[in-house]
Amino acid sequence: MPEPGLSPAQSSLPAAAARFGEHVLGQARTTGAEAAADAAAEAAPARTVLPGPPSPPVSLPAKGDAPPTAGSVSTTLPTAGSVPHGGPGGEPVVPDGLESAGAVRGANPALERIMRGPSGLGTAGLRFFRHDERPGVPPAASPGAAAEGRPIPGLYHHPVPEPDPVRVAEVSRRIKSWAVDEVQAFPPEWEDQFDGFSVGRYMVACHPDAPTVDHLMLATRLMVAENAADDCYCEDHGGSPVGLGSRLLLAHTALDPLHTTKEYEPDWAESLHADAPRRAYRSAMEYFVQQATPSQADRYRHDMARLHMGYLAEAAWAETDHVPEVWEYLAMRQFNNFRPCPTITDTVGGYELPADLHARPAMQRVIALAGNATTIVNDLYSYTKELASPGRHLNLPVVIADREDASERDAYLKAVEVHNDLMHAFEAEAAALAAACPVPNVLRFLRGVAAWVDGNHYWHMTNTYRYSLPDFW
Repeated sequence: MPEPGLSPAQSSLPAAAARFGEHVLGQARTTGAEAAADAAAEAAPARTVLPGPPSPPVSLPAKGDAPPTAGSVSTTLPTAGSVPHGGPGGEPVVPDGLESAGAVRGANPALERIMRGPSGLGTAGLRFFRHDERPGVPPAASPGAAAEGRPIPGLYHHPVPEPDPVRVAEVSRRIKSWAVDEVQAFPPEWEDQFDGFSVGRYMVACHPDAPTVDHLMLATRLMVAENAADDCYCEDHGGSPVGLGSRLLLAHTALDPLHTTKEYEPDWAESLHADAPRRAYRSAMEYFVQQATPSQADRYRHDMARLHMGYLAEAAWAETDHVPEVWEYLAMRQFNNFRPCPTITDTVGGYELPADLHARPAMQRVIALAGNATTIVNDLYSYTKELASPGRHLNLPVVIADREDASERDAYLKAVEVHNDLMHAFEAEAAALAAACPVPNVLRFLRGVAAWVDGNHYWHMTNTYRYSLPDFW
């Protein structure tokens, strides 16, 4: 296999898009959000860097691919004047310094326009469907539409339609071929577990605006590589907290290449083939940098470093048999969480959110809240699976029960409330950011993160091979 190399030359359009974003924000302050949205829609480029079709979705009939069905996109972002369903009865709190609460909750034509998506020259690729092609089915399926599984009672979520089965089948075929033939990510005796993970269905549900199966495969390989590291280094298949830091550091060099002397570089390059996590990380990252911009690749590396730091904190608690305070556990979960997945939603969608817009504190808060909420979903759906596993697994219900002297049932229900609070905060912050920064790529990125949140819940709810609910209701 080729050794890691430099990513290909990239377009200068991200910088132009970033400058345009600053222009739009300045205009919004002086002429209002509606005028800014109009300017953004008319002048912004539809795509910034990544190759591919001009507007998603695009079918690949020769490979058995097909575009998502009409109405297959679910958004978590509330439209103006709406109160998210399933909430505690109150309205979402809007953060200070971005937009007034009334502008998000009340009648706001600018926000309605933003949530419909931009219009005008060069913006077709920023919408999930053209305005003259309204979906023939509702954008969100009924809660009972999933083929299997049931949602946790009281858990705030948004149902999504079934992922396109043709895409699911093709992604599943390709990812298994990659995992078995290219990187040997798992031994033959793990095949049933790999199949039961249903990673193809997972990724198709989470990325409904991916223009091609090739784009979906970027996320799918990285997801499998992350799980190989978690299983082999930390948990189910030989993982241990002892020596974890060394294993993670060496594996991280498969994502963030070592720059060393000519004498020692061959030893490092050979080490990238030493075990399944490093082989998977190296290969998945090679594919990713071929499509991603340098800033997107570096963003992903940063979030993977966050993930690895979270692994180390949890391992330290395991070594000392320490149960953290609830707030400490939530701090660890902000790092040991799904954040690397939604942060690449623009790469998988075939466009770029420029680095300065991605780095804005308001955007970082939205991404963090999305990662935190989706990770608590994992704690809740995997609760019985972890209880049945050897040893003591920390999850939010377990920590609440220990630290707040609660019964298992009460602790679990309290964890559901924590998740719901995180989801409401995510939605309020995302809606406020959409109103305050109506730049086309910002709006599409927010929709993409919201779709990832919805798809992540869908996968957990329907993956009855892995998960079952406790008998608390």
